[in-house]
Amino acid sequence: MGKAAIDFFTPEQKEAIKLAVQDAELETSGEIRVHVENTCDGDVLDRAATVFDKLGMTKTEQRNGVLFYLAVKSHKFAILGDMGINAKVPEDFWESIKAKMVEHFREEHFTEGLVEGITLAGKELKAWFPYQTDDVNELPDDISFGKS
Repeated sequence: MGKAAIDFFTPEQKEAIKLAVQDAELETSGEIRVHVENTCDGDVLDRAATVFDKLGMTKTEQRNGVLFYLAVKSHKFAILGDMGINAKVPEDFWESIKAKMVEHFREEHFTEGLVEGITLAGKELKAWFPYQTDDVNELPDDISFGKS
């Protein structure tokens, strides 16, 4: 069967990704999640949308959640923003971040790709959803893992 998705990253890599999420969220009221699973059958955006919903990401006050979704054995990934973000960002917003991440992924530097993508998303989201002193961390910062 191979490694489970939960074992794809070392503990140190998981911590680096979590820290990137926490650092990005210091700049923006946007909420960032990372979800990793082994396989994605079908369209990656459809699967990311299903995971987005299952993680409760549509329940943020400003609808400003962002999901970085990876299916490691299927070699698929997506970035999905909630409707509050997508109503404000430019049309190519997610594609430009994905392009930077792909550069790392091609070299099998998945942690570095995620960290850069999360960092870029946080910096960009700051313009539309700046951090407020009364902000509440609405979603967990840890990576979530799927069984498939």
